[in-house]
Amino acid sequence: MKYTLYLLLLFCNSISAQEINQTKFYGKEHFLIEGTIVDEHLKESPYDRLPVSYKELVRTPVWNLSKSSAGISIRFRTNTSSLKVKWEVMNDFSMDHMPDTGIKGVDLYFRNGQKWQYINTGRPQGFYNEYTLIENMDEVMREFKIFLPLYDGVKNIEVGIDSKSSINKPSKNSKKPIIFYGTSITQGGCASRPGMAHTNIMSRQLDIDVYNFGFSGNCRMEQPIAELISSVEPSLYIIECMPNMIKPELITERTIPLVKTIRKKNPDTPIIFVELFKSPITLLNNKIRNENKAMDDALKAEYNKMIENDFKNIFFIETPELADSDHEGTVDAIHFTDLGFQRYADFLVEKLKEFQILPSNN
Repeated sequence: MKYTLYLLLLFCNSISAQEINQTKFYGKEHFLIEGTIVDEHLKESPYDRLPVSYKELVRTPVWNLSKSSAGISIRFRTNTSSLKVKWEVMNDFSMDHMPDTGIKGVDLYFRNGQKWQYINTGRPQGFYNEYTLIENMDEVMREFKIFLPLYDGVKNIEVGIDSKSSINKPSKNSKKPIIFYGTSITQGGCASRPGMAHTNIMSRQLDIDVYNFGFSGNCRMEQPIAELISSVEPSLYIIECMPNMIKPELITERTIPLVKTIRKKNPDTPIIFVELFKSPITLLNNKIRNENKAMDDALKAEYNKMIENDFKNIFFIETPELADSDHEGTVDAIHFTDLGFQRYADFLVEKLKEFQILPSNN
């Protein structure tokens, strides 16, 4: 009889432990989706970067790239002891110079005092993924942020917490956001994980929402994108289109119209133009060095025109030092590694301080 009672107690304790340790998953109704300029009802997916109406307004490559969730994150508060994540990607895309964790993985951070602290990366295994990001935590309320894939789209993402724990949305960021418009580097190529793209680094450093309009190989200062990014009031714009502008004539043709479009709705917002990132190839390849100089000269000429014509709050960043003297910041002499992204983010923040346009609380 005592043995039977002992087995019954063990069984009850086991059931109790299972109940405590069960994971309950929560979807988008329970967290803030940040890094997106477009209301959810205007998009095919909450994690897209362009409204569905733009499918007919932009070139097909731009539309396809807009399905990638670069720069988008989810933020929430929970008192769970363990945290899991389930996410489904659109394409299960891979590249030969960028880790899958950066392309289609997810990154977990938590607010540690006044800073965002990296915790772990959800490693992708295919279209459908589930990963335990952290376990054995004290059951106290914490704020978490998960950065979404840089080069693949997210169909769905859910956060898993202890079944008896709670989850809620934190307050929205009170600062005006930063808007980036740029190329594959802006999109995050080739960061090892989503949190290491410079736009995401800066969003943590400045504790600000950042909108990433990076379109790999397809940033051409196009009017539909100019109109969209001017539809909100950011703290500033950073334009990184140069690597995709093809030829100097295109820079001459499109730079000032881009600014004029933005200025219709944001007459005073700072606009920063970044010249070409300097590749170590230009140290020895005379042809590429001369071509790069022609591109930079074209952008500088348009900048000078704007200054001469009394355009206000237009800034120009020269980039001779971006790769630093060791030229060790890229994976392929073009796209940044995590080292390159960290250096570039720090460089931009210092420039914003120098220009005295560093975003602050409103």
